[in-house]
Amino acid sequence: MTRRHASAWLWLAPALILFALFKFVPMARAITMSFQEVRPYLGNRWVGLDNYRTVLGDDAFRAAAGHTVVLAIGETVGSIVVGLALALLLEGTARHLWFVRTAVFLPTVTAMAVVAALWRVIYYPAPDGALNSVLGWIGLGPGQFLDSPHTSLWSVMAVGVWRGAPYDMMIFIAGLAGVDRTLYEAAAADGAGPLRRLWHVAFPAMRAVFGIVITLAAIRGLRVFTEIYLLTNGGPNGSTEVVMTLVYKLGLERNELGVASAASMLLLAATVVLTLIAQLLRRRS
Repeated sequence: MTRRHASAWLWLAPALILFALFKFVPMARAITMSFQEVRPYLGNRWVGLDNYRTVLGDDAFRAAAGHTVVLAIGETVGSIVVGLALALLLEGTARHLWFVRTAVFLPTVTAMAVVAALWRVIYYPAPDGALNSVLGWIGLGPGQFLDSPHTSLWSVMAVGVWRGAPYDMMIFIAGLAGVDRTLYEAAAADGAGPLRRLWHVAFPAMRAVFGIVITLAAIRGLRVFTEIYLLTNGGPNGSTEVVMTLVYKLGLERNELGVASAASMLLLAATVVLTLIAQLLRRRS
């Protein structure tokens, strides 16, 4: 048994070493820096909780936290609803479905830089832009989308839903495949229609799946960065600034690494709390 365990750890060692070097060591360093005033070449100075007080007292951080929560809720609900609808449409064993599922899943595996470039073309604010042209056909005026403080956050949210829904769809398809088919037959024999079978048979059997999807989608929404950075970089006028982009700017643009570390630790704490709550709710259910 000991030799078998040693062999397993030997195979895992390269991945664990890389994971430790690029995950745990930077995390430990960030925790330490969050309590320090980072002064390159001069030596760091211990400041205790001052960085956390600075972050929590900053109006920009509170606004970014609000935007993050709105994005997390919107993208979570949107991606789950769209993903579930796609899963119900594409669930089955027909031969052609693998091609349709692959095509639908492409946004999830496409590089975010490509996705951002595509949506910048779609959101082009001129009247002859891709989306504005479609809106013009139904008599709606041209929108500014990413260039307006009133619509930029919702426009970025739509991109997040478009990219996250296929990922949720695949999890839902796997969950639907695990539902006992005899339950559908028994419900149909009792006179239940498709919607009632879905509500009273499929959904209760997929409670664990819903818990996993909600947790992953919420964490994905809280940690949103790349699409914001590439689409708006927090603008216009800070209307799409989120915690991750603010941490990036504090650390790499303003060189306030201690404050940036404190902000990232607060985001980490929120993510951990969210995960623990989701696990607790799953166990109770």
